[in-house]
Amino acid sequence: MIWIVVALGAIALGALAWGWFEAGWLRKRVLEVELAGAPKELDGVRIAHLSDLHLGVVGRGRRAAEEAVSWVVERRPELVVVTGDLVSRRNGLPLLGQLLARMPGCIVVLGNHDFADSRDPFSERIDGDELDRIEGVTLLFDEAIDVEVRGRRVQVVGVDPRTYTRYEARPGERADPTADFRILLCHFPGVARRVPEGSFDLILAGHFHAGQIVVPFPGGGLRLAHLGAGDVQGLYRYGPTALHVSPGIGTTFVPFRFFARPEVTELIVRSA
Repeated sequence: MIWIVVALGAIALGALAWGWFEAGWLRKRVLEVELAGAPKELDGVRIAHLSDLHLGVVGRGRRAAEEAVSWVVERRPELVVVTGDLVSRRNGLPLLGQLLARMPGCIVVLGNHDFADSRDPFSERIDGDELDRIEGVTLLFDEAIDVEVRGRRVQVVGVDPRTYTRYEARPGERADPTADFRILLCHFPGVARRVPEGSFDLILAGHFHAGQIVVPFPGGGLRLAHLGAGDVQGLYRYGPTALHVSPGIGTTFVPFRFFARPEVTELIVRSA
């Protein structure tokens, strides 16, 4: 009997060690996404997508975040976006400032954890003004900006997580049909089902951490963190619109990931 207890203890310790390791085992993925609405001048444009840094907590998420930013800096994409849940504790703000400052011109939206709107009892709210003071960073709430990429006008629309959760956000009304290319940034992937079809060419989101704790089984996996979630990671299609859901970089509640590696993604736009 004692050997069974010892064996089970060894298995549990091994699983925890793996989960700790995987939380810092960053995947650097390059994905091509074909978009009918992309003009030929934007064919080959590279967009770096980061999400869910959750800085300020104990774990290997800090290592993954630093490695992700270094990769983005090395790749030098035309656009860099971060889709929310930047910090879980306020002590992560200094590092956040350092990382964002290394990616000048990056465009950021916030997530629910940034406003301490989560089941995490230790989550701490941050102030948007603290991010506005980071030079070179554009923070979007429910608003839109235009950026020029290869001589084309690209509209980027942001969504405030507070209005999203209250069903008050109307990002589709901000989409400019005269723009050459339209991108929507929202922490929550469900926004793809709340905008008129075709109002955006590309939607970027995060939130689900690819499940974070996934129990594998033949033909799929049980995502313990988000049992009922649908669009949890990778590329999805909503008519002519592509949705990319980042697996994220950090962790929440526990400093582990199981079969849900952290990821930084470079999307390469292909004009259909």
